[in-house]
Amino acid sequence: MNPQNFTEIFDVVDEEDCVIGQASRKLVHEKGLTHRSIHVLVFDSKNRLFLQKRSLNKDENPEQWDTSASGHVDSGEDYDESAARELWEELGIRAKVSLWMKLKACEETLREHVGIFKCVSDEEMTLEPNEISDGKFFTLEEIENSIKNTPDLYTSTFRVIFDLLTR
Repeated sequence: MNPQNFTEIFDVVDEEDCVIGQASRKLVHEKGLTHRSIHVLVFDSKNRLFLQKRSLNKDENPEQWDTSASGHVDSGEDYDESAARELWEELGIRAKVSLWMKLKACEETLREHVGIFKCVSDEEMTLEPNEISDGKFFTLEEIENSIKNTPDLYTSTFRVIFDLLTR
């Protein structure tokens, strides 16, 4: 993980997602403070879902499969801005994202209120190597079978999101 990332500032929020303060990424994670994140599900025109494998550099869930793009909502930023930023930073694409749903903070989401976005794109992606070690499109059936057989290959947040997606 890049050391300067620990100096990022996040909004600390309450159970209702109202801002109650700010803290560094390091402090938020060390103390388990409730904060915000986004996850973007990128589908291609064949309805396959792009998943990223998190880099070994990540401080949380390294080398686990996750949503197409994800990240924390920076202090003063809203969920929509964060989703567009992360899509560009991690995948190098500028697709139109739309909010699908929000999850309340819980243990599975690592104390994060999560804005979940969807988009469709066949754009060529440029993966950010400090964030992502691998990435590819999968059918929903392939993901479902893999999660059944090897759930620990996936982040806990992704497993919650995927369960909601396939209900």
